[in-house]
Amino acid sequence: MKALQLVGWQKRPELCEVAIPEPGPGEVLLKIGGAGACHSDLHLMEAPEGSMPVTFPFTLGHENAGWIEKLGPGAAGYRVGDPVLIYGPWGCGHCLSCRKGVENYCESAASPRPGGLGRDGGMANYLIVPSTRFLVPIGDLHPREAAPLTDAALTSYHAVKRSLHLLGAGSTAVVIGAGGLGQMAIQFLRTLSAATTVVAIDTSANKLTIAKSMGADESLRFGGEVVRRIKDMTSGQGAHLVLDMVGSSATLNMAAQVARCLGDVTIVGLGGGALQVSYFSLPHECSVTSPYWGSIPELVEVVSLAQAGKIKMLVEYFPLDRAAEAYQLLHDGKIQGRAVIIPNVG
Repeated sequence: MKALQLVGWQKRPELCEVAIPEPGPGEVLLKIGGAGACHSDLHLMEAPEGSMPVTFPFTLGHENAGWIEKLGPGAAGYRVGDPVLIYGPWGCGHCLSCRKGVENYCESAASPRPGGLGRDGGMANYLIVPSTRFLVPIGDLHPREAAPLTDAALTSYHAVKRSLHLLGAGSTAVVIGAGGLGQMAIQFLRTLSAATTVVAIDTSANKLTIAKSMGADESLRFGGEVVRRIKDMTSGQGAHLVLDMVGSSATLNMAAQVARCLGDVTIVGLGGGALQVSYFSLPHECSVTSPYWGSIPELVEVVSLAQAGKIKMLVEYFPLDRAAEAYQLLHDGKIQGRAVIIPNVG
């Protein structure tokens, strides 16, 4: 089969011929119908040698959905042909966090090591999933549409859900970065919270237009006037929740300036920036957090919202032999929502 693999540090991914894997005990062979391309992959491609616990080569793709092709010995609960998506963080399954379904915070030093981020992922015709506990049925959703739910949607959902207690009537939420994750965050803010005002911030006029269509009340071009505008909107108090989907030093500095006392600044983006934290650098009792992905129960909730038509991802599709092109477009900021690679059409 064909697989888009990273073959070394700071090298472009290559489309390689590899053997179709055979599922072992408890494992599942999945026929991939959709694999999302994520900015995290770009950071992985650009990472300095030895900076991450990975062994080359491995197949990219950590946002995956498809159809069950074969069940290994002892794997039960599903049938061949069932459409499913894959929960990304593969924990040990035995620690307290994993027992709660929070495998993204697995307590094992060796976990989680997701497929596509150090182990073979879904940018291939087939993928081995290590356990059926990582599968979530998607019903009538097509795998190519459902794939981004596993990260772009789940990560945004968790980031919003943990701050819902702040988002009552009259509250303001700010989303910095209106790409794939930011667009999902805006929809979740509208679907889950009572926030009165949702503000989207980006450098792209087109992405801001998309943000407005997805529920943002205000769309602001990133720049010097943004802080004043948000302060004016909130009678000088600032936003109850600031979601930074970029994570650069510039966006983090802005996030600190537009947050309010007792608010949350949530860092989702992997832009590599730093936020200076001191007694005077943030409003009083403003929490700063950096969540990672989301839990298995939350992914089930995300799928339910998608099935009910409450959320929708803006997706651009690419065949597997154009996957490297999709990553280049993502790097250049030319993907408006999420790029999804389609190794198999059905």
